[in-house]
Amino acid sequence: MIPRLLLLSLPLVAGSVRVWQTNSAGDEVDVIDSASNKIVLKVKDIEVPHGVAFSPDGTRAYISCEAEKTLWATDARTGKLLGKAPLSGHPNNISISKDGKHVFVAIVTQPGAVDVIDAANMTLVKTIRTKGGVHNTYVTPDGKWVIAGSIVGKMLTVIDPNTLEIAWEKPFDLGVRPIAFEQNPDGSTRRLFVQLSGFDGFAVLNFATHEEERRVRNPSEPGGGHAEGGAPSHGIGVMPGGKELWVNSSPNNGIFVYSLPDLKVLGYVKTGEVPDWVTFTPDGKRIYVANSGSNSVSVIDTASRKEIARVPVGEVPKRNGTVVTP
Repeated sequence: MIPRLLLLSLPLVAGSVRVWQTNSAGDEVDVIDSASNKIVLKVKDIEVPHGVAFSPDGTRAYISCEAEKTLWATDARTGKLLGKAPLSGHPNNISISKDGKHVFVAIVTQPGAVDVIDAANMTLVKTIRTKGGVHNTYVTPDGKWVIAGSIVGKMLTVIDPNTLEIAWEKPFDLGVRPIAFEQNPDGSTRRLFVQLSGFDGFAVLNFATHEEERRVRNPSEPGGGHAEGGAPSHGIGVMPGGKELWVNSSPNNGIFVYSLPDLKVLGYVKTGEVPDWVTFTPDGKRIYVANSGSNSVSVIDTASRKEIARVPVGEVPKRNGTVVTP
């Protein structure tokens, strides 16, 4: 079915920064304009949308659809459906190669896999089997590696995007959830910050040695909430420029700011209930936090560390992403 589109008041201009927010208990994706912090587009009739990623040129948005077990390709300017790719199983989050040729889809269905989709013709190229259903996939900032995290398998899997073969694996004692990446001066990956099931904080993984260096537990703030689905800390990102790490905390109903590289706490910002995913604007001036417990998105000014807006969205918002539309 072609999705119904609801176009709202603001026109799309060249270089518009848009935040796409999927709603995990609904059938639509809300698109927020960062200039106004208003919803300017809705992609409808996509039941249980999960992950979202964008072509490098900003013209396409890819969305995983749990209900259909498909990957959708949509026009990033209009939301129009361009095509669907059938998947090997139930999908979770997605990522895209640096050159835009392949979309890597997390398949949570046991025994677990990463589906590789040819973005040009929306066909399944390969299913890479993993140890446990995959919750999230990422492409490292330098484009050299694909990372897959499994909750049930308690495993982080590193895939070579050129050969589409597994390069190495790293087991954990807890399920692997969202991940953020710290870069070396040459752009290669230095450390991974890995959120884990049942832990309000993150593990620090040395990418070169494959060894866990330490675990950092988020501080406690008064007036906290609750941990949903065994994920008390779910949503993490390195701010553009690489000087700060922002980490959600569901028990604290907020997000903590850590300095890099020393990981000292710099501040805390209260959000809506059960913060669940984050995305930055390209200039790093704002971070958008999906509040899955209050059906809203908190807009935070990163310099002042203050919430400047709260945008109502659909049912149980979780994964989100930022695109600059040409």
